[in-house]
Amino acid sequence: MKGQLKVSSSAEYIAKLKEPRKSDIAALDKLIRKAAPELEPFIQVGMLAYGHMKYKYPNGREMDWFRIGVASNASYISLYVSAGDGKGYLAERFKKTLPKAEIGKCCVRFKRLSDLDEAVLAKLIRKGVAAPAKM
Repeated sequence: MKGQLKVSSSAEYIAKLKEPRKSDIAALDKLIRKAAPELEPFIQVGMLAYGHMKYKYPNGREMDWFRIGVASNASYISLYVSAGDGKGYLAERFKKTLPKAEIGKCCVRFKRLSDLDEAVLAKLIRKGVAAPAKM
């Protein structure tokens, strides 16, 4: 995955970024911590991560992962929401309410945080915490 940095804390991750990305990631970190204070922040595969979880693949293999993740890529920011249910992936349901983002199964990609409605992002994060884990 892109957006990986060799760091050991969220503060160190943010400190390594250049503006304006640094301010956007710092604001997104603050938004996630406010929307989901129960999620412990940590670094997973060089990305900002919040809320440890075990994911079990259909073949039975297990993996340590995160509920919410953030990566600063070359041309965009990625917000990962590892959640879904019988209706599919949660992030995909926010396509209409986050029109300036490119949305995949678990990933919301955008250029600037100011392009998105932060209240909608907070809602997605809160729902992501409450929904079953899914990758």
